[in-house]
Amino acid sequence: MTNTTEGWLLRADEPEHSPRVPAGVEYHRVYAGDKRRIPRGILAIVLLFAGLIGFAQLFLIGAAVIDAQLLGRTGFTPLRQAAGALSLAVLIPYSMLLQRLLYGVPAGSLHSVSGRFRYGVLGRSLLAFGPLLLLVVSIGFFLVPGEAAPWTTADLVAFIVISALLSPLAAAGEEYGLRGLMFRVVGGWTRGARSGAILGIVVTTVLFSLFHGTLDPYLLTSYLVLFSALAIVTWRTGGLEVAVVLHAVYNATAFVLATTLHLDLGGALSSRGETVGSVGNLVPSAGLVVITAIIWWMTRKPGPARTPST
Repeated sequence: MTNTTEGWLLRADEPEHSPRVPAGVEYHRVYAGDKRRIPRGILAIVLLFAGLIGFAQLFLIGAAVIDAQLLGRTGFTPLRQAAGALSLAVLIPYSMLLQRLLYGVPAGSLHSVSGRFRYGVLGRSLLAFGPLLLLVVSIGFFLVPGEAAPWTTADLVAFIVISALLSPLAAAGEEYGLRGLMFRVVGGWTRGARSGAILGIVVTTVLFSLFHGTLDPYLLTSYLVLFSALAIVTWRTGGLEVAVVLHAVYNATAFVLATTLHLDLGGALSSRGETVGSVGNLVPSAGLVVITAIIWWMTRKPGPARTPST
């Protein structure tokens, strides 16, 4: 019998035991031990954010040079959108590398408590929650006005393709960095599993929400709900698959709709600190609350999924 959450979402999940992964612990407690290792954890977080910022600058500079020297373009272009997405996608192997170097834990354990990426969980969560999230993001999106831009047909096609193909990878990169590595780091600083989960959820949610650069009450609330929901489902399901699905659908839907409506994606992203939100920004949050409640209800009896006992 596998040590996973009961119910259809995680059924047929066969964990892979590793002697370097603690047995019978929740996802966020894999780094926990007799010593709290707070200095090591702070180093991991600093290196994570250094990579987050450094990769973004490196990729965007490269895109800007190509745009200017070869294409004769400036401003927000499809190439720069692709560069931004790829810089986040790089966080997947980077976070695994930091886990391996700083904690000696196999890279695959960052996927889930099963020690691997659970494609069945990804597929079932996409079918179950994807349509609802797509609907609420679309409704909220149409309630929030945006500034149109004169994109060419070629740019529009490029933006749509990039949004569909690379936005999910960018969302996954953020999940592996924040709900993966950082959640485990902070979640291992307490003595108990429940207190570690609470601390990890609060710290990763608040820090990454503020990192988005806005204090507008509607926008900030939408970020707090999004990132707390992603952290909670990671904790309860014992892996990143469901969080990756929710974040990918959320981002890809918003980007594709923005492109369809000829909105200024670059201007919206670069001026978040000046953007004034509205109640429309909270419509997707309501859907995320419902999805999180469903997952919590599904895991109420067995509790959060754990690493294999043997």
